[in-house]
Amino acid sequence: MKSKTIRVLVVEDNPGDACLIQEMLSEGGDKRFEVKVVGRLSAGLEHLERGDVDVVLVDLGLPDSQGIYTLLRVHERAPSLPIVVLTGLSDEELALRAVQLGAQDYLIKGRVDSNLLSHSIYYSVERKRMEQELREKKEQ
Repeated sequence: MKSKTIRVLVVEDNPGDACLIQEMLSEGGDKRFEVKVVGRLSAGLEHLERGDVDVVLVDLGLPDSQGIYTLLRVHERAPSLPIVVLTGLSDEELALRAVQLGAQDYLIKGRVDSNLLSHSIYYSVERKRMEQELREKKEQ
């Protein structure tokens, strides 16, 4: 997976945060990222229909969706994709609930650097891939 470009869909309405995320991912070292940014959940859900995404990075405070409902909508639309929550909400209960409901990670804006973000995305993609392989083996 290290040599493959990871296609990241960023659902973030704040242009400054979106730009910072793109900058951090461009500093990803040996991990290569292709980043698509959308500013609304509705646009993110539409983009997921194309099937050209490896991981979703989503804020929980969007103009058209707030809180855990945002995660649920993304997970409902793309249950096989890893989802990383990147939000300004420093709420331990919300973080635990997000992971219980399908998020691979919960990161807080302002506490993330390029290393942490790229590793979180990479590990989330790998973890989801391994889960899928195990599921397929059980079905055989």
